[in-house]
Amino acid sequence: MANNSTLEIRKICVFCGASSGNDPKYVNGAKAMGNALVKENIGLVYGGGNLGLMGEIARTVVSGSGTSAVTGVIPAALAPREISGQLIGEVHTVPDMHSRKALMASHSDAFIAMPGGFGTFEELLEVLTWQQLGFHAKPIGLLNINKFWDPLLAFLDHTVSQEFVQQRHRDALIVSEDPEELIRKLKAFKPTPSLLEEIRNKNGGVVPVGVDISKTSDEAESFNE
Repeated sequence: MANNSTLEIRKICVFCGASSGNDPKYVNGAKAMGNALVKENIGLVYGGGNLGLMGEIARTVVSGSGTSAVTGVIPAALAPREISGQLIGEVHTVPDMHSRKALMASHSDAFIAMPGGFGTFEELLEVLTWQQLGFHAKPIGLLNINKFWDPLLAFLDHTVSQEFVQQRHRDALIVSEDPEELIRKLKAFKPTPSLLEEIRNKNGGVVPVGVDISKTSDEAESFNE
């Protein structure tokens, strides 16, 4: 009998830009993503601040679900208002970027990347790397607003064709242009046996419930150096 169960997702970590981009579709997409989280009663974990797409999605979730539904994580160096803008939600200030990413990941049941710059790319690729290495089995999605991610998806296909990335790891990345559809796909995510096997091998033969990748963040960082 097929297993039709879905993941329980209470909080999603959203990576996105502190810029609004040059097309209104980006801001509208961020608001739509926020409204989808509100509709599904899912909390937002994000990088803190009120600038760009980060601010748009945070304000939308606070407006619909209240301050407690938003968890912001920001390094102390970026916390001043003149850098990040007014802080939104329940904010955790951490000493550095590594701590920020580890805390955001440990507070989340899934990840979504919206359009953004270098920081967004780095955050996305790190959680993909952690998934590939077996440090977590949480679903990862791209909200493909305005076809923003198409060039990256083409490049990932190129890495597969050149045999630097395995097809199973490429296929684990979930993509949609529609926020509600993306959430449905995240909930339906089933890690491949090979991914689960990697996690078993790293955890004494068992797959722990809700793998806390913050405990392995130092190890994950060493693979990215």
